[in-house]
Amino acid sequence: MAAASASQPNAANASEPLPRLAVEVLIVLCAVKFLLHLFTSVHRYGYFRDELYLLDCGRHLYWGYVDMAPLSAVYARVALLLGGSLPALRILPALAGTALLALTILITRQLGGDRFAQLLAGLCVFLVPVNIVMDDFLSMNSFEPLFWMGCVYVLIRIIRTGNSKLWLWFGLLAGLGLENKHSTLFFGFAVFLAVALTSLRREFAKPWIWLAGAIALLIFLPNLVWQIHRSFPTLQDLENVRRTGKNVVLSPPSFILQQVLMEQPIFAVFWITGLVSFLWGRAKRFRVLGVTFLIFFATLLVLHGKDYYVAPIYPLMFAAGTVATEGWLRRRAWAGARAWPKFAIAAAVVLFGGVLVPLFTPMLSPENFLVYQRALNIRFNKTEVHHEGVLPQFLGDQFGWPEMVRQVADIYNSLPRDERAQTGIFTGNYGEAGAVDLFGPAYGLPRAYSRHQNYWYWGPPPVAYKNLIVLEWSREDVQDNCTSWLAFPHDAPFGMSEENTPIYLCRGAEFDIQKIWWHSHHWN
Repeated sequence: MAAASASQPNAANASEPLPRLAVEVLIVLCAVKFLLHLFTSVHRYGYFRDELYLLDCGRHLYWGYVDMAPLSAVYARVALLLGGSLPALRILPALAGTALLALTILITRQLGGDRFAQLLAGLCVFLVPVNIVMDDFLSMNSFEPLFWMGCVYVLIRIIRTGNSKLWLWFGLLAGLGLENKHSTLFFGFAVFLAVALTSLRREFAKPWIWLAGAIALLIFLPNLVWQIHRSFPTLQDLENVRRTGKNVVLSPPSFILQQVLMEQPIFAVFWITGLVSFLWGRAKRFRVLGVTFLIFFATLLVLHGKDYYVAPIYPLMFAAGTVATEGWLRRRAWAGARAWPKFAIAAAVVLFGGVLVPLFTPMLSPENFLVYQRALNIRFNKTEVHHEGVLPQFLGDQFGWPEMVRQVADIYNSLPRDERAQTGIFTGNYGEAGAVDLFGPAYGLPRAYSRHQNYWYWGPPPVAYKNLIVLEWSREDVQDNCTSWLAFPHDAPFGMSEENTPIYLCRGAEFDIQKIWWHSHHWN
């Protein structure tokens, strides 16, 4: 009798009609979202530092990398097949962000949201600042929420229909999510624990959830084997980050405050409402989703994760919050049959969200950006301690790379022909190495070498160079390791300050780069 009773809600949910999909809302919002990124991210600024690195990873496809899962390199390889240009790179995150917007609208519908809720959820996901930034340049962060929300959509369908076989799709998406970014482990942990703590724990008595776990593990296995064979370089990298204090560590109150600011303060009303609705409101049959959010949020809070690590789960909360908002309006006598309350709410979202869009896309020139920032009196918080620059890091790291490579080429090509053959290029970080490898061939430059992140695996140089052009070395390093040297000042006014250091021509290098290579690497 108890078993029949437990299955009854699912049978009811399976026959419950869904609201009509607001197709025109989906099409218009997705079109505007895609065009915004397509036209703002490729015409004014340049390659982002991580994109330069990813292009080199795309040229060296492996099952793993020091600081990321392998799918990011696959995205870069696709961009290389399309020519490797800035538009070829940027179209991929633009498509991912557009797909996330569409998926959020579908999730809103599955949660019972009608046209207004679908519109409101789409607007929130479109205009939230962190999403605009993530979808503007190629990285694993553009695709992460897409995999997670795919898992959420499947989980909602399991709850609505009682079809446990859908867990297999969850396992497939979770496995791909792991190959995209390892933080999916924390999302999976949160879902697993939330299922155990709610009525959905009955799924543990069926084989499908366990088969889903096996599918996810099977997809993740090649990367796991790669990590094992190399003594888990990603864990070493994370430990180095912790030990050196690279990241800004937020206190719990600051972490929570940053969530409100990062997701647009006015939008906080919706995701907080969504959480309340999941836990105690009319959406409590989906309580497992609210518990998942709480567990995931608490995990990152305790582990001192970067504030934007929570971002991939917010589309779910916006969907729930807008459904609750729509339901609340429907139940109010003064609002139920009137359009103006909905119009006012949507207009406020567009106004408060839209006014910030120029600060999170390369829409304005750097000079106009700074004027606009001062006019709004907005300050950007750092996520890494040493990130300094006139512009926020997500914009500043798009400046100075072609100019830097041109300067390196001037130094290299000023040398006699026989001396060039004995001169290598040695960089301090992956951005510099990636820039030389992308822009250098046009100037006749050899490939760059670096011991930073995965470049260490791609070295050492084939010869023991007598001379080196070195980037991001201190004067003391040059004095200690070179017989003679020349310094060439470098300055990109809108780039990050760490790149505005002299470029050195080190003559008579007093070390054998081949011999020292395998004794040290720079992972952080």
